[in-house]
Parts: sequence; structure tokens; C-alpha cells
Amino acid sequence: MLTKQNNQNKQNLLPVTALLGGAIIWGLLWYPYRVLEQAEISGSIATAITYFIALLLGLVSFRKDLRMSHIAGGEPYLLLGIALFAGWTNLAYVLGVIHGEVMRVLLLFYLAPLWTIVFSRLLLKEKLSLHGYLVIIVSLAGAITMLWEPESGSLLPSSYGDWMGLSAGFMFALLNVLSRKDQYHNVQSKSVAVWMGVTLTGFIYSLFLPDLSVLSSISMDSYLLLFGLGIIVFVLSVVVQYGVTHVPANRAIIIMLFELVVAAVAAYFLTDEAMTLKSWMGGALIVSASLFSARMNRE
Repeated sequence: MLTKQNNQNKQNLLPVTALLGGAIIWGLLWYPYRVLEQAEISGSIATAITYFIALLLGLVSFRKDLRMSHIAGGEPYLLLGIALFAGWTNLAYVLGVIHGEVMRVLLLFYLAPLWTIVFSRLLLKEKLSLHGYLVIIVSLAGAITMLWEPESGSLLPSSYGDWMGLSAGFMFALLNVLSRKDQYHNVQSKSVAVWMGVTLTGFIYSLFLPDLSVLSSISMDSYLLLFGLGIIVFVLSVVVQYGVTHVPANRAIIIMLFELVVAAVAAYFLTDEAMTLKSWMGGALIVSASLFSARMNRE
């Protein structure tokens, strides 16, 4: 009996560890992209290359699962939507943390539960509970606290990084709702759609840059870093997907919020960024809203 309980504890510990590890790595992943930007490799090119590597690894690793998903059929427009929204989400996130203040970008990204509730109501016809209304109110209060500029009276994001973080969370919510709506394709097919969408979005965005990076001019050290990031993105996608599949949503979101703690510590030691009291207050409200959304998921 004791052995059976120990095995059960180990089975429960593994997905939690996967999510915690994923949160830690996501909280640090912004820094290598900044290093590549300093090496004159734009965020869009770096994102496209790393996700292209993840895509190749996924096509090789999941070829049997992809074949089965193709045979099963389904609605191809859903995968197309997943690819499109994932492309915007991940590219905007990377560009935001490169050009903006890391913690502000992350906190604006974590407005995603607010947008998720809205899109779930519109696209999935889900009813809004009391906790859903609380998420909306507290999220909006946090966003207003962070973004409001007393001098101008504006509530719009004041920087490129803020816009990128806000739009990344918006598209992330759309991505999540569409993934829930798509019950036809397996996880492997959705993961490949994500990697493909980010790769194409990154390359297309790069074409409009005035100083497009030349692949032949990239140093070997930078290529090694890009290759390492590609492997990390692939493994991280699989690990986090395993975690969210086996951990209740209310626990998963709390664990993933640890990313903010890691990012805050990393930003303190690796950059000279310092958040204002107003940003901390808004951030506290946004995190609280995410915790309310966890309670809503439990219901």
C-alpha cells in the first residue's frame, strides 16, 4: 500500500516539476535573445531561427503522430489559426522583452486571463461566473494602474515594449481558446503548427527591417547559441505541454506565475531596470487576477 502511494506521489511530482522547470526557463529565456540582439541579430531573425530548429526536431520526433492526425482529419483552418496567433504571440513576446522593461512586458502579457475570459465567452459560449467578473475587474484595475500617465491622462501603452507585451498576451489568449476549440488534432500537430507559425512570422517580419541580418555574417558563437535556444524551445514546449496536461488548471497557472519571480530576480542582476511603485502596484493586481482565474478554473 505504501509503495503504491509512493508511486502515486512520484507521478504527481513529475508534471509539477515540469511546469516549475518551464517557468524558471521562461523567466530566463529573454536574456539570450538580448545577447543576440547585441550581436546585431534582430529579435525577429533570432526567433525565426530558433523556432525553425524546434520545428525540424518536432517533425522528426512526431512524424508518426502527425501521420495519425492527418488520417483522422479535422478542421485545417483551426491549425492555421493556431499557427497565426502563436506566431504573433511569440514574436511580440521576444521583441517586447528585448526592447522594453522585462517585468512590465511580462506583467502586461499576464493580462492574458482577462482576454481568455472574453474570447471563451465569444467563441466557446462559456458562461461567466462571479470569479470571471472578478478577474476582469482586477485585471483592468492592474492595467490602468500600470499604464495611466497622470501628465497626459493617457491609458495607452507608452512604449514599443509595452505594446508588444500587451498584444502578446492578447494573442496568447486567442491561441489558448482556439486550442481548446480544436478537438480534432493531437498535441503534436498543434505544437508543430505553433513552431511553423512562429518561424514564418519571424522571417516575414524580418523582411521589413531596414537592416536585415545576413545569415553568412553571423558568428559561430551566435549560431551555437541559436542552436541551443532552438533545442530549449523544443524541449520546453513538450515539457510544459506535459505539465499542463497532467496538472489541474488552477495549480498550473499558480506554478507558471513563478516565471515572474525568476524574471524579476534575473532582471535585477542582469540589467539596470527598476520598476516604479506604480508598476509594482499594477503588477500585484494583475497577478491577483491570475490567481482569481485559477479559482474560476477550479469551479
